[in-house]
Amino acid sequence: MFSFTTIANYHIALQQNLTSCTIAVQHYLQRIEKQQHLNAFVEVYANEALAKAKLLDEQLYAGLPLKKLHGVVIAIKDVICYQGHTVTAASNILKNFTSLYTATALQYLINEDAIIIGNCNCDEFAMGSTNENSAYGKVLNALDNTKVPGGSSGGSAVAVQANMCMLSLGSDTGGSVRQPADFCGIIGLKPSYGTISRYGLLAYASSFDQIGIFGKTIADVALLLQIMSVPDVMDSTMNQQALTQQLQQYEEKAPNHFKIAFLKQAMQHTSIDGEIAEKINQLKNNLVADKHIVEEVDLDMLDFIVPAYYVLTTAEASTNLSRYDGVRFGHLSPKKPQNLNDFYLNNRSEGFGTEVKRRIMLGTFVLSTGYYDAYYSKAQKIRRLLIEKIEHIFSQYDVVIMPVSPCTAFAIGQNDKDPVAMYLADIFTVFANLTGIGGVAVPLFSHSNNMPFGVQVLCNKKQEVLLLQVADMLLSTQQQA
Repeated sequence: MFSFTTIANYHIALQQNLTSCTIAVQHYLQRIEKQQHLNAFVEVYANEALAKAKLLDEQLYAGLPLKKLHGVVIAIKDVICYQGHTVTAASNILKNFTSLYTATALQYLINEDAIIIGNCNCDEFAMGSTNENSAYGKVLNALDNTKVPGGSSGGSAVAVQANMCMLSLGSDTGGSVRQPADFCGIIGLKPSYGTISRYGLLAYASSFDQIGIFGKTIADVALLLQIMSVPDVMDSTMNQQALTQQLQQYEEKAPNHFKIAFLKQAMQHTSIDGEIAEKINQLKNNLVADKHIVEEVDLDMLDFIVPAYYVLTTAEASTNLSRYDGVRFGHLSPKKPQNLNDFYLNNRSEGFGTEVKRRIMLGTFVLSTGYYDAYYSKAQKIRRLLIEKIEHIFSQYDVVIMPVSPCTAFAIGQNDKDPVAMYLADIFTVFANLTGIGGVAVPLFSHSNNMPFGVQVLCNKKQEVLLLQVADMLLSTQQQA
């Protein structure tokens, strides 16, 4: 029976001939087959994964050294390009579209001998918080099939949660890695903006998007981050200094005590579940008892965050999604158009889902003449003020801790009729994307409703080492409790 704990232990087992890459892939393919009802995968690369596993086993038996991700089974979100494979962003407008190239971040993993087992379901064009907005249907939470897994990277989260792969990649525009990680009880990392190349990531909002990582141990997540954080000439927004060297040392150089800030307004917000607030307050007391410097700080602009986020992201989305018109690629309507306007109208009306249409319309509205200054310009000013505020906080503290979500995973269909309520559920996660800082969801607790939840740790730009060190400390402390 194959059992995966960490990449390091897996590699030891491979070298001691206790398992093989082929056995590992067969195990995960069986898990995927048995759990098809979760609808986590759009496409499974079974034959390709088995062929790659066989090749890697032969290389190991021949005495070749193991690369960093030798035989590690990884799934990817259906917004990440993989040459020769379909990439559709869970949208009918890109149905059956085959990618012509591989995303840089994914290529870095493949170069280290990772095995890509399939691509995962998601909210259409990464727009959603529940993974119900998909052309392939909703994804189910493996812990409770009546609950959502979170979104938009719900399929990638469930793939790790339900042991259908070792790790997975998602994308985070406003919490789309951290929130599903929280709902599924696993680790979800969104690095600071520019840490991982966005080349080959289908865009929702370009100044917010970031590829993120799902896993079950900090060490495994750190390894993937180390490999993917190498600069890329194809992405001019990337930081030009790789985190590789620092990440190799993150465990050895961890300080004994940290300076930690808790956001007062987040902990006292009217939307937060009482049990979540209670557990996080207890965590705060435990950190004080362990001699960490822990203080509450003010963020009096908390209620402006969600409106600013949705104004800016929908504006960017309305521009980014204009390319999907049926001319060069995308859905081509069978209806015969009477003119060019009908041609575009038919293709886009049939190809896009309800939530994507809603956000395109909103984005077009806030960019239109007469409303640009009233909405878009003000949202940009709020973004600048938030960046200045968080930079001031990080000048005094190592990290910030706050809830991931106001609640645990909610029932499927609960917010179908109220998109505004759904948007407001992102109140604690969109802050990191607005300001470009890094964040990780750390699973620490179980609610009385039997669903998991934790906290998110936020770090300043290029401070992922501190982020991982604090997350590791929190997990270790909770396991010892």
